[in-house]
Amino acid sequence: MKTILSIAGSDSFGGAGIQADIKTAEAHGVYSATVLTAVTAQNTLGVSKVVPMSTDFIKEQFLQVSQDLKVDAMKIGMLGTQESIECVKALVKDFACPIVLDPVAVSRAGAKLLDDSAIDALQSFFPLVTVITPNRYETELFFSIHNFSETTLRSIGSKEYLIAVKNIAFKSEQSIDVLVDNDRLTHFETPMAHRDNTHGTGCSFSTAIACNLALGKPIEESISEAKNYIKSAIENAPNFGKGNGPIRHGKGLK
Repeated sequence: MKTILSIAGSDSFGGAGIQADIKTAEAHGVYSATVLTAVTAQNTLGVSKVVPMSTDFIKEQFLQVSQDLKVDAMKIGMLGTQESIECVKALVKDFACPIVLDPVAVSRAGAKLLDDSAIDALQSFFPLVTVITPNRYETELFFSIHNFSETTLRSIGSKEYLIAVKNIAFKSEQSIDVLVDNDRLTHFETPMAHRDNTHGTGCSFSTAIACNLALGKPIEESISEAKNYIKSAIENAPNFGKGNGPIRHGKGLK
């Protein structure tokens, strides 16, 4: 059985963060270990409180897991503070497995979730990972582009890591992600899922990619299957909560 290590925050409602990562891994037949970076009090209407873990505790969790488990791939989600970012960066810099980084820095509504020093620290993390999965606002922030086109996307290519930009709106009625590999672009399209239950999709998407990489699949196949998984999971969502509800992780795979 293949394994992933998820380094992320906890969602008390269970639709995002560590909880979503565990459910996504189970849906892919992959075992998941975890390192908690923060705990949150939240529901489908929003987050009321965030309590960061100390860097000593983050380090201890990581060391206990990594000393006793062969990790086939890693997913990194919400780190929250500059101190946490620097701590995790030091822990994974020499780790020999695929690493998927979901750079939780700007919300889907466009609100910044990190201060400027933490954003700079997170950007310096990119060369240590296999692929990052920013949304369009995070892509604007980290790569200073505001007019999305084939040309501008090619301009952000890197020889050190891949960039899988989520939900680039080139076409209506289509959900389009774009993998930037140096100056080569690969598009992944699915019909738009017209449902309000999308809480935790970013977390689950990056974890699904990590699971597929752990299973030995190439990056493009890993992204394609992760995208199809998310579409199906949205369509099968259980309609929990009064706001943006969670997806149905266990019924996402075809």
